[in-house]
Amino acid sequence: MTAEHDYRELDHLDDVQVFRRLQAAKRAAARDLLRDPATLARGLDPGYRMRPHLKIISNALVGLERGEYNRLLVVTPAQVGKSTTVAEWFPFWWLCLHGEDRVGVTSYSDDLALRRGKAIRRYVAEFGGEYDLALLPGSEAAQDYDTNKGGGVRSVSIGAGLTGFDVNLLVVDDPHKDRAEAESKKMRERVHDWWSSAAVKRLQPDRHAVVAIQTRWHPDDFAGRRLAEDGRLEEGGKWKVVHLPALANPSKFGPDPLGRRDGDPLTHPKIPTRNRQALKAWWQADKEGSSVRDWHALSQGDPQPSEGALVSRDLLRSIRDGITVVEPQKIAVAIDPSGGGRDTAGVIGGFLGADKRVWITHDKTRSMSSAEWSRTACLLAHETHAGVIYVEWNYGRDMCLLALDTAWKALQAEGRIPKGTLMPGLQPINAKQGKLLRAEPIAQQMVEDRIRLRGTFVDLENEWATWMPTDSDSPGRIDASCILVYGLIPAVNQGAIVHAPLPTSPTSGGRQAPSAAGPYGRRIGK
Repeated sequence: MTAEHDYRELDHLDDVQVFRRLQAAKRAAARDLLRDPATLARGLDPGYRMRPHLKIISNALVGLERGEYNRLLVVTPAQVGKSTTVAEWFPFWWLCLHGEDRVGVTSYSDDLALRRGKAIRRYVAEFGGEYDLALLPGSEAAQDYDTNKGGGVRSVSIGAGLTGFDVNLLVVDDPHKDRAEAESKKMRERVHDWWSSAAVKRLQPDRHAVVAIQTRWHPDDFAGRRLAEDGRLEEGGKWKVVHLPALANPSKFGPDPLGRRDGDPLTHPKIPTRNRQALKAWWQADKEGSSVRDWHALSQGDPQPSEGALVSRDLLRSIRDGITVVEPQKIAVAIDPSGGGRDTAGVIGGFLGADKRVWITHDKTRSMSSAEWSRTACLLAHETHAGVIYVEWNYGRDMCLLALDTAWKALQAEGRIPKGTLMPGLQPINAKQGKLLRAEPIAQQMVEDRIRLRGTFVDLENEWATWMPTDSDSPGRIDASCILVYGLIPAVNQGAIVHAPLPTSPTSGGRQAPSAAGPYGRRIGK
């Protein structure tokens, strides 16, 4: 044997070893991608953009697969990647781990369910080989197909197609088509009946996981009814809930899954995570382009009932007025202070006009500490040239007055308010008969066209249109706006409470024509 032959043999052995090592590394990389569905998607699809909220959702899906819970509800705004992650990559990831399982994918329409089923089938065909997963020959229909390990996928619309199909994993993707269907009691009951009579009856005892993803439409939509009937996991119920509103609101929704503070924006697949300014601008534009109702339901995941509220949305729309010129007679800021920590503090600005109406011009309400709301109120008072600051008497008069006095002096020391500028007068307002007294007389003033909104106030209007007078805890915006009216029109706070029927429109005539240009003859920023 020659030395040349020995070298060729060594080269051959080296090539085999290198190949084996590469194959081993490839298998290890493939196994590593199975850590969670989002990691799998990111590793196999260069167009998949990982974002923090998708990682949160993906981790919750892992918990579902591990059996930490068997019901998962994901609520987010539209178009943030939840359906791609949950209804396409997650079923493929599940089949890579449990190829013998049967997966049902459902939606409000056959077309949407079929689209999800085609995506899963494509992933099995393109990437399944790395996980010994393949389509069973002769079983390649887009709507119903089997795998080589005994499992399969069926994609159907809600209300049809699951009969005779055992289900280990059920994916419910957008159970309601639109608001019209969600508002229809008949259509909602159709969805609820399907869940009770068909969906849960197909689940198997060995593995019976359900994940539902949707934007919210109605308090009694699929998510609302499931939570009402089965409860949340942390409260002893069945459903693990991942609620990711467009703008965080921990004071209302509880701790944010992303750890966001009040008002922080949700990440988005098409906006870099670090570009917080662009994220805030995107969701702010979404808010401004939505009706009050749609913003809170679709983007915040917080649908509110309209029935039983003190005032209607029609009334609130009718009292918007950004064009009438009116001379302010008395400008004020009203505060419903927070109880401490990061509770919501109501801060509303406005004035009493020469037309004898109260005009609401600013809403600075948000979750704030006492140091924050006092500074916010002082800055708003300085900006609007307010002559008085009204404060909720029941909060604790001395503490509140001290907080405002301290804030005014600090802002002067910082140069935010010029030194020598006199602080507005501080006047406590006593809501002497509780929250019903604060709200119902003000609603009557709206009916009588004695209150107008200087533009559109999305959050303020939503609170007025959804708060029930039987609720012992009224929101900060309602309280602060009531305090403003009580301060500017003291006579409103006299007399008994009258439980009036739900008002729908002011009783007086239409808008005044603008007589001249001026700072109060146009919409004022909020």
